[in-house]
Amino acid sequence: MARPIYRNMTFQVLTAVAIGAAIGIYCPHTGQNLKILADIFLRLIKMVVAPIIFLTVVGGIYSMGDMRRVGRVGLKALLYFEIVTTIALAIGLLVANGIRPGAGITPPSGDDRVQKYVDAAHKQALGQAMVNIIPENIVHAFAEGDLLQILFFAVLFGIAAAALGPRLSGLMEQLESLTALMFRLVAIIVKFAPFGALGAMAATTGTYGPEALKRLLLLMVCVYLTMAIFIFGVLLAISCIFRFSLFGYLRFIAAEIVLVLGTSSSESALPRMMQKLELMGCGRGVVRMAIPTGYSFNLDGTSIYLSMAVLFIAQAFGIHLGIGEQISIMALLMLTSKGAAAVTGGGFVTLAATISATRLPVEGLALLFGVDRFMSEARAITNLIGNGIATIVVSKWEGDFDQAVYQAAMAGPVPDLQTLNPQPELR
Repeated sequence: MARPIYRNMTFQVLTAVAIGAAIGIYCPHTGQNLKILADIFLRLIKMVVAPIIFLTVVGGIYSMGDMRRVGRVGLKALLYFEIVTTIALAIGLLVANGIRPGAGITPPSGDDRVQKYVDAAHKQALGQAMVNIIPENIVHAFAEGDLLQILFFAVLFGIAAAALGPRLSGLMEQLESLTALMFRLVAIIVKFAPFGALGAMAATTGTYGPEALKRLLLLMVCVYLTMAIFIFGVLLAISCIFRFSLFGYLRFIAAEIVLVLGTSSSESALPRMMQKLELMGCGRGVVRMAIPTGYSFNLDGTSIYLSMAVLFIAQAFGIHLGIGEQISIMALLMLTSKGAAAVTGGGFVTLAATISATRLPVEGLALLFGVDRFMSEARAITNLIGNGIATIVVSKWEGDFDQAVYQAAMAGPVPDLQTLNPQPELR
């Protein structure tokens, strides 16, 4: 018997988004106050992301056993990430150069709201960013939710565990049980996703008003259009090369896309994406390495936004950037974008870091402050889709992809967020 539609998570989140928008438009003060719902939900998600990344990366490396295979998978993933994010950056620059969305805009005189992002950006100087990957205190890294530092420690921990082999089999079984427990916890947290989506949309609409979508509309259209070109152009070409269906994949993760749309955070769908990709036939070891790594190194949507935003600010201030300067900025973005957090505001910090390292005025960030929130959904969704594609590609490239499982997943019904097992029993 089919489950009632009102119990479907996708329907619940979409309904919550619509209700939140209505509250923000007609009762803006109430909408602003409802931001607490979004903050609570994102806090709950961030609470479990760090331990899940640590546990899954360690378990993935240990399950592979062969350090040469671990290195091979990691190298393939990083190579793919770098190539595809570079393409994303280049597409963003080409579109911004062609349409010139920043031309004719009056530059701001200053905005105190951007100062906190500028201050945070100072911590992302290239040399210091490399040092900051290594945690001084791993407990502090977990407390702060620094995904790069946690990932670095998890990789070293996993390599050391794999080197000890069977001697740690008991401990690794306990870690697997803890991983299953964390996924069960996520299944409980996700039930509150509609409330988080309602609060996020009500606060956004209540703060900026329905007319906010008209501000800097051309830039927003350019960003959304460019990300659509990337998904249905670049990623479609990649899916054809590696022989899987992009549209079948999008259908399979539709619930996760809606969840990210409502929360503006690709982290909110991280655990479920890992499960969905295993259900699509990707090897568990590859999934556990590629997805967490991709959340720091494969932010395609953020890369597109950053490249377009830099040119937008340059055009608004009448600063001409030659081809050489744009190539230099793209090379800079290839580094700074790797540290962008996959949560709302992370892209803005990275943009501030990039602007600070160029001759562009930092005051230009104020131009984007009001509409950044409206573009964060597109960034997060593109990041989510891109990371899943990357995992499938690396899994196929590594020969760790079960075609029969994939065919069954594509032919069968899509598992709902609320009915998906917390730790699917696969190969």
